[in-house]
Amino acid sequence: MSDNTAKSEFAIELKDVYKSFRDGRDQILKGVSIGFPTGKLTYILGSSGTGKSVTLKHILGLLNPDSGEVRVLGTELSKLNHHQVIEFREKFGMVFQNSALFDDMTVFENVAFPLREHTNLSEAQIEKEVVDILMLLGMNGPYDKYPSEISGGMRKRVGIARAMIRRPEILLYDEPTTGLDPLTRMTVDDLIEKLKREFSLTSVVISHDIPSALRLADQIVFLDKGKVVFSGLPHEFVKSEHPAIRDFIRADLVSFESLKVAK
Repeated sequence: MSDNTAKSEFAIELKDVYKSFRDGRDQILKGVSIGFPTGKLTYILGSSGTGKSVTLKHILGLLNPDSGEVRVLGTELSKLNHHQVIEFREKFGMVFQNSALFDDMTVFENVAFPLREHTNLSEAQIEKEVVDILMLLGMNGPYDKYPSEISGGMRKRVGIARAMIRRPEILLYDEPTTGLDPLTRMTVDDLIEKLKREFSLTSVVISHDIPSALRLADQIVFLDKGKVVFSGLPHEFVKSEHPAIRDFIRADLVSFESLKVAK
């Protein structure tokens, strides 16, 4: 009973997680502890090389910690064998930075792929599921185009639709707005917020995107040199006096001001 109670507050918990590579010479995570509230949207921010992607891989069970615990939906992942971890990943949806679509499959086929691979649904049922999720995400057709024939924003929608097609309990995003123009970035932000609201999803976004985090996040976590130096609300984040956070925010402001000057 106590385990069920513990997992109701946090869908994902990392407790004092350490991770090194190259026989311990390259220490990436240095005692990371994060609780990801159930049904909420958490942004993990930080400069490149601070451990964001390694943290994400621990959540997915792609890496095991050298020490510490990673608990997802009440299950400690290190206790699972390889087959169990693969099965457990079905509870996740994953949205990749470049959408990671199959170039030789149409929009419809890309989104239908997980259902055809992992379910026994009929083609009629698959068609309904695919059309429903694509329409929810603002794509009313045609669905017979290939990724190379649609815009970057549409490819992002297709990637999100594929991640959502099996109704995961947790949705993970890896740099979802990197390289997008401002209008497309706003569209992706709206989709992230819409999915959290419509499905009460526990969502985790790995990002450098401060404006998106401030606009959408229920919680912001900031990593610096493999440690959590901030975990809290967006309005608290912008008031933080931690030097790494101040530098991170200042660099973003400088980039924006440079664009204004260039115009």
